[in-house]
Amino acid sequence: MSEVVWSALVSVGVISAVGAFLALLLVIAERFIANYGEVSIDVNSGDKEFTVKGGGSLLETLASAKIFIPSACGGRGTCAYCKVKVSEGAGPFLPTEEPYIDSQAREQGIRLACQVKVRQDIKIEIPAELLAVKEFRCICERIRDLTYDIKELRLKLPGPMKYVPGQYVQFRAPAYKGSPEVYRAYSISSDPADSGAIELVVRLVPGGICTTYIFEHLAEGDEVLINGPHGEFRLTDTQAPMIFIAGGSGIAPIKCMMHHLVNQGIKRKGVFFFGVRSLKDLFMAEEMKSLERAIPDFRFVPAVSELEQGESWDGAQGRITDVVKRYLDNEKDAASYEAYLCGSPGMIDASISVLTGAGISEDRIFYDKFS
Repeated sequence: MSEVVWSALVSVGVISAVGAFLALLLVIAERFIANYGEVSIDVNSGDKEFTVKGGGSLLETLASAKIFIPSACGGRGTCAYCKVKVSEGAGPFLPTEEPYIDSQAREQGIRLACQVKVRQDIKIEIPAELLAVKEFRCICERIRDLTYDIKELRLKLPGPMKYVPGQYVQFRAPAYKGSPEVYRAYSISSDPADSGAIELVVRLVPGGICTTYIFEHLAEGDEVLINGPHGEFRLTDTQAPMIFIAGGSGIAPIKCMMHHLVNQGIKRKGVFFFGVRSLKDLFMAEEMKSLERAIPDFRFVPAVSELEQGESWDGAQGRITDVVKRYLDNEKDAASYEAYLCGSPGMIDASISVLTGAGISEDRIFYDKFS
């Protein structure tokens, strides 16, 4: 390696190290040195007012006051679920907010609560129903392995939780081994008739703070803190035929909706397309088949996209969107369907393309997109 190249590499390393050090100093200064004193927060023009120590994000500050704003990304500014209207005291608009808030919303004072710092008196407006969201101190009754990277949690509730099938809760992972306390969103998968507990389906995210806690530290009998319910994903009250599409842990809200169809004796035509990569990723097939038998004119269609050498599978094969397209191509009334989707952004976007291509209008497509 020449002296010139070596010198350049050393310079880049020094600059990077200095930048990282300065960034660390800013974080330390913000957390330990900056003193914003006590500031007041006014929610919905006096519906709730309280005083807090300034310096934290609006999202975490509201959570400390038991006001739980939806957030699926743990405050990283990537899901945009935590939008609130701030009429006073928000401070300058941040570059991290720009991808999620258009010019019209910006003029209305819409901000990402996770990005706004509480440094002065602040006035906000939130949907009234969020003031009714409750915190539940639960007991983890059961942890069940569904696949090598998916677990089902059964959480015993301290009292009834009134929720609509399709909604989710925010699960708190406490601080552990240097990781901070975080909240993550998980859809309710259980039978709504089971009022004493809820069940969640959790897929391991490599390096994920919350899923690592669940997979490596959470034990049966442990206390668990959740809040909810949250979300607008739910069945309509029409009689339109339904298409459900999910992959992996996206099965959770669909399963809850299927229980609801059984409980209410709803007889809408429906089909649930459940996509997995391989046979080892397939789970809950027997439970879905049982629900299929209990719902008139309903089909469960699991689809496997890849088979390993020597494996056999007599069900649907290929990407789930291709399987859905083949189905819709043979449906004369395809445009009359309503669609309910849950899964990754890529899967949902691809599914929407297939559904609209079959004539289903976007206002008849409902989804819960994972962040």
